[in-house]
Amino acid sequence: MTDLVETTGPALRTTPATSAAATATRRRKTRLDQPGVVATIATYLGLAIAAVVLLFPVLLTVVGGFLPEGQLVRQPPGLFNGSYSFDNYVAAWHEAVVPLVPAFANSLFVGVLIMVAHLVTSCLAAYALVFISTPLRRPIFWLFMATIMVPYEAIVVPNALFIRSLGLENSHWSLVLPFLANGFGVFLMRQAFLQFPKELHQAAQIDGCGPVRFLFTIVLPATRPSLTALAVWSFLQGWNMYFWPLIISSSNNSMNTLQTAVFALKANGNGTQHALVLAGVTITLIPTLLLVIFGQRWLVRGFMAGAVK
Repeated sequence: MTDLVETTGPALRTTPATSAAATATRRRKTRLDQPGVVATIATYLGLAIAAVVLLFPVLLTVVGGFLPEGQLVRQPPGLFNGSYSFDNYVAAWHEAVVPLVPAFANSLFVGVLIMVAHLVTSCLAAYALVFISTPLRRPIFWLFMATIMVPYEAIVVPNALFIRSLGLENSHWSLVLPFLANGFGVFLMRQAFLQFPKELHQAAQIDGCGPVRFLFTIVLPATRPSLTALAVWSFLQGWNMYFWPLIISSSNNSMNTLQTAVFALKANGNGTQHALVLAGVTITLIPTLLLVIFGQRWLVRGFMAGAVK
């Protein structure tokens, strides 16, 4: 028995050399499991190149508005070695033929009114589709979905004829009247309302909570991300409209929005001035960029909340 212990004893001991070798082996395995430095550098380099390619048009638009016309149109454009000034931005803002200040007010009017109308109509329609029991809920919902599938170009002419038949062609209401309701907003808010348990609605009814109170005090505060996402999306839709204002306000410059006014800068009587046009485009981008930058978190949360039941 003593011989057995003496024989196996040294084999069970761990020497410092053996421990160091085991530690080095584990470290090598850990380094092999992690991404290599070369792969990480290549990934970030590829992302940097993609960012430069994607953001170069924006950079050209913003910086081009500060350059003189001759320096902008040369090949390649002298973006970083020229003289910069605010002359083009000042000229675009104070343009006499198609002034941008009334156009800015018109775009703000269109964007805010469409946003408020979408919030009201979408919330009321979604509440009726979710919390009011009727056998027609599903057919009505699919009718809303069918409106999303209709191409925009297919309804432009009927909308224009309808507005002209009402005699509203030369009024600001013609810019927003066909867009006060939207099927996508109904879909988004319905998906958000479906997350509410039926027991909560029944308990509110037992406590004497009416539909209007239940909507404004319980449902809407809990769906704030979806409401914010719908508000940002609706405002951007109204702000960036170009085709409809161009058709309905072609004979009245006082109804131009920023999009149509910037397009009119190309024909200001002095030929096409590219730097002036780029300055006008940058002015139109500033509100939307600020809205997307500060509302991006709510946009993601709202669309995710509306997509998962």
